[in-house]
Amino acid sequence: MIKQFYILFLVVLLSACGENEPYEDAPMADDPLEETLEVDVALNLEIPDYFPDLTYDLSQNPPTQNGFVLGKKLFYDGRLASDGVVSCGFCHIQAFAFTHHTHITSHGVNGAIGKRNAQPLHNLAFMEEFTWDGAAGHLDAQPIIPITAEVEMNNSFNNIVTTLSQDPEYVEMFAAAFENGQIDPDNILKALSQFMLMMVSADSKYDRFLRNDGTTLTTDETAGLGLFEAKCSSCHSGVLQTDQTYRNNGLSIDPEFNDVGRFRVTGQPSDSLKFKVPSLRNIEATFPYMHDGRIPDLEAVLDHYSDGIVDSPTLDPLLRNADGSLGIPLTEAEKAQIIAFLKTLTDDNFIFDERFAEF
Repeated sequence: MIKQFYILFLVVLLSACGENEPYEDAPMADDPLEETLEVDVALNLEIPDYFPDLTYDLSQNPPTQNGFVLGKKLFYDGRLASDGVVSCGFCHIQAFAFTHHTHITSHGVNGAIGKRNAQPLHNLAFMEEFTWDGAAGHLDAQPIIPITAEVEMNNSFNNIVTTLSQDPEYVEMFAAAFENGQIDPDNILKALSQFMLMMVSADSKYDRFLRNDGTTLTTDETAGLGLFEAKCSSCHSGVLQTDQTYRNNGLSIDPEFNDVGRFRVTGQPSDSLKFKVPSLRNIEATFPYMHDGRIPDLEAVLDHYSDGIVDSPTLDPLLRNADGSLGIPLTEAEKAQIIAFLKTLTDDNFIFDERFAEF
């Protein structure tokens, strides 16, 4: 069964597929959306029935083809940065589930180096807050942070509006995508959101297993699923593979960055060294790991949880054992089985979906 969201231009209609319509029969990747239409059309956001409700209010910004195409052009346009080079897509590369393998932390204009690893972009329509510390409470607001950050795109919206307003193609595209036709910060952010809202990753091997379409897990994958549910799912819970909370997972403080995490947003000492629990979907493709990219592979991630936990006042209680030890007890065989399961979360249809590819 699919939850289908038929989005009409400025009007949203929500309807579900028939009980007997299998999710796999629905198109996962439509033809690439590359053309601005004279008469705009709604885009269909298809979501399996076992996914949670959307957190994004589609009625305030219903995705349409013209809005999506505009958002994609903006996403890959280096002119959103002060150097004319560093686009959103510079750090969010589709082949890596919209992360950046070649840099541990984000690199910005003029070689500036940020403190944090670029997060993957998928299933954003279900997220409550954004960035590693939750500094953005709405998807429309999230791009403001990298666009204006000195170590990322280092630009202002006044400059961006001036630049785009001098481009006849953008003038036409904004007029085709929005009723008021304005090139302004609000429409820039809404167009980017329309592009990102369509990034639904829901066709991994594990999804097909959940849909009972005949897909079976191997012996190691099945064992890994059981171990994952017993040892990992308290934080990486539900089909999104995250409970969307902020936790201190026992990393040592990197003196180069001295990143205090959620504390930077709330100012509460209890939030020091806490970062948002990331989704594990497509985790095989999103290395390196952790908020600062310090861990290179999944084997090392599990080594951290079994033997590398560093104690601190805000360490998550789940990493404190009754006997006074820290971490999650795991044998080498168990680690291999958990990794076998984690690899079932890779969604190649999403990673190679041509709708999201650069023009």
